[in-house]
Amino acid sequence: MIKGIIMVFIGVFVAPLLGGLIAGVDRRLTAWFQSRYGPPVWQPFFDVIKLFGKERMVVNRWLVFCAHVYITAAMLSVVLFFLQSDLLLILFVQAVGAIFLVIGALSTTSPYSQLGANRELIQILTYEPLIILAFVGIYLVTGSFRISEILVQTKPLLVSLPLLYIALCYALTIKLRKSPFDFSTSHHAHQELVKGFLTEYSGPYLALVEIGHWYEVVLILGLCSLFWATSWIGIIALVGVTYFCEILIDNVTARLTWRWMLGYVWPMGLAMGFVNLIWLHGR
Repeated sequence: MIKGIIMVFIGVFVAPLLGGLIAGVDRRLTAWFQSRYGPPVWQPFFDVIKLFGKERMVVNRWLVFCAHVYITAAMLSVVLFFLQSDLLLILFVQAVGAIFLVIGALSTTSPYSQLGANRELIQILTYEPLIILAFVGIYLVTGSFRISEILVQTKPLLVSLPLLYIALCYALTIKLRKSPFDFSTSHHAHQELVKGFLTEYSGPYLALVEIGHWYEVVLILGLCSLFWATSWIGIIALVGVTYFCEILIDNVTARLTWRWMLGYVWPMGLAMGFVNLIWLHGR
């Protein structure tokens, strides 16, 4: 009981702080790659505090509702992760939040918001099958979708699922909206869309979306950690290398079209996933 309360506390309060710090480190590394000094690591927190102090102006009430659903779903998915719940349940909860965020964008008449929302839906349809395929591989190795069963494994999942982990990294790059898959919103100002599907989110409601994204970053890195959950050193090394590679790819690649994403990520990601599953079946 006490352990569960502690895990809930970590999921609700510690996770967004960690996500904000990761966002700050992301900015500093991005600036370093671009030969700039960059903002302080605490800048994401300053930005969110400033957004909460702005006037509450929205196009319609749907935006308010969808922003609250998004952050609630993101928070709940992280709490479920720390409670070592079912992976499919976690995926469903975070997907509901992502869909409502898009619904909020579609409820406006802004052409930027509408176009960004359509592109975000394409991204969701692209990365969700890859994540599900990775979870299927985890099930075949552990016999369960529950995180508690994964953590008792004596051999790292990465040994049995190397290709599925690469496919999962494809999905995570899209989920994090990093180049070359940042066409639904202007991540690091790499594109022509003003702010994509987040155009009409502003003030405190944009702050809620940003905090929700911090929760998602922690969840994503948590999923990566499951592939080497037998050692804390392995977890730190795998998660650190993976996120560093995400930032590196973000800074050395140009934004590509959604057609290229579907034509490349699905064939490559699904092919690697199925090859890994066939290899597991034949062992």
